[in-house]
Amino acid sequence: MNACRLLLFDLDGTLLRSDKTISIRTLEVLQKYRNAGILIGVSTSRSELNALSFVEELRPDVLIASGGALVKYHDEYIYRAEFSAEETRRMIAEAREVCGNDCEITIDTIDAHYWNYKIDPKKQDKSWGDSVYTDFADFQESSLKMCVEIFDEQQAVRLGEKLYDCDSIRFSDGYWYKFTKKAATKENAISQISAVCGIGTDEMTAFGDDYADIGMLQLCGRGIAMGNAINEVKEKADLVIGSNDEDGIAEYLEDSFSYNK
Repeated sequence: MNACRLLLFDLDGTLLRSDKTISIRTLEVLQKYRNAGILIGVSTSRSELNALSFVEELRPDVLIASGGALVKYHDEYIYRAEFSAEETRRMIAEAREVCGNDCEITIDTIDAHYWNYKIDPKKQDKSWGDSVYTDFADFQESSLKMCVEIFDEQQAVRLGEKLYDCDSIRFSDGYWYKFTKKAATKENAISQISAVCGIGTDEMTAFGDDYADIGMLQLCGRGIAMGNAINEVKEKADLVIGSNDEDGIAEYLEDSFSYNK
């Protein structure tokens, strides 16, 4: 494997600890890598604005947001996979037809994160920041991603069949499924970055913990699973390190610094 030129991190369950912060030790070792000329990237299912609220100190060179629907290199958007307003309304209607009119839905747009939760998520988890409540009755925005809470696996299958032109994947920490454009995946986003930055995927090291990270870990030169990752991720990874609450990333990078330069 070539020396690493880009470190790429999922957020929740990976770079972020359970309290949704990045440890000082991790920030310090990442700065050490940056000083050595290695790019730092974040790859998350969170929206751009929400993700950036967690990584202000990190100042990532690369940002993959909304599960791969939005890619940013420094301050420039290099990839954007949006559903039109009409397509977004159709997706919401299909979700309600399959899962019931009261199913909970979130929508990422380029500027905001919308939700129709019965209970304000910000009262349960402040990390959702400036989410906007809507009943989606007459939603007029184009979107990057839709998530739907689906408790019945058969309903999830049916909705996936109806939205056949979408990439769909479940998050392991609940009953939420994300729907993006078919090509809007973390691994496709990495290919976009590779083309723009001139960095081969074999020169990238990726870290993750959930289903949406598997393709990313397999594509990059080295794919690393967190100790808290689901088994499916651990089985596909090249290496399993300590958990997100045990400074697993910092410990690995400290030990690997001379190798990765």
